[in-house]
Amino acid sequence: MKLAFLGPHGTNSEEAALCMNRISKKDMELVACDTIYDAIRAVDEDDVDYCLVPVENSIEGSVRITLDTLAHDVDLQIEAELVWSVHNQLLVKDENVPIHTIISHAQPLAQCRQYLKTHYPQVKTEAVASTARAAEKVSRLGSGYAAIATKSAGDLYGLKLIDSDIQDREDNFTRFILLTKKEHGEKLAPPANMMLICQIDGRAGSLYELLGDFARRKVNMTRIESRPARTGLGEYIFFIEIDVDVKEDILQEALTAAAAKCFWLKNLGAFPVFRGSVN
Repeated sequence: MKLAFLGPHGTNSEEAALCMNRISKKDMELVACDTIYDAIRAVDEDDVDYCLVPVENSIEGSVRITLDTLAHDVDLQIEAELVWSVHNQLLVKDENVPIHTIISHAQPLAQCRQYLKTHYPQVKTEAVASTARAAEKVSRLGSGYAAIATKSAGDLYGLKLIDSDIQDREDNFTRFILLTKKEHGEKLAPPANMMLICQIDGRAGSLYELLGDFARRKVNMTRIESRPARTGLGEYIFFIEIDVDVKEDILQEALTAAAAKCFWLKNLGAFPVFRGSVN
């Protein structure tokens, strides 16, 4: 089997994928993709069996391309979630030359915003497709450039570590989700959460009524977020996550009642939650 991730080699996504491979005990071949969208589409088009993609960071919030692709472009299920502890490192080719440009993915640049403001206030920043792309580019450009990336990317591209764990908060976590086709799904452990995507009408009280179907049955909602529905200005879809630690009949009753209030409702399935770190 094959597992796609956001490449190239040396990204946080690859480290998380290696961890998920160990958890799943599937011994999957890892396949690097250029973008998160490409990784998800690779599953949908049967080029790979699974993909592991980020969906939310504890500092910077949701990964919009993941949410939008799940809502509009594919019909996949979540087999598992991995809460990954993210560590950002500052890497250079030549540690004796002053830094004038720092390169990374947009998320790590944002996760290290205060650090950069304090230590490198005059330095330019540049966003690229992944942290490993940043390391590769710094290796190629040489002196004066730095990358925010993983230690493994630094080793891979011959860079020197000049500062470690530069993220603004110690509790910097990214939630990754393991996606697969519905017919491939297997449960790795008892499920803890469920993700739903739905669209409701825009009349006053409609969202309140939808959420009430869960509240009245004591089904705990752990997260809700809206995104544009792409059907018109001011029209939205909702991503809802719920705790499935309730009786099966009560959960199904809540889902049925909620679906009746929606134009459409997509259930991405119930899934277990694991934790991991490169350390």
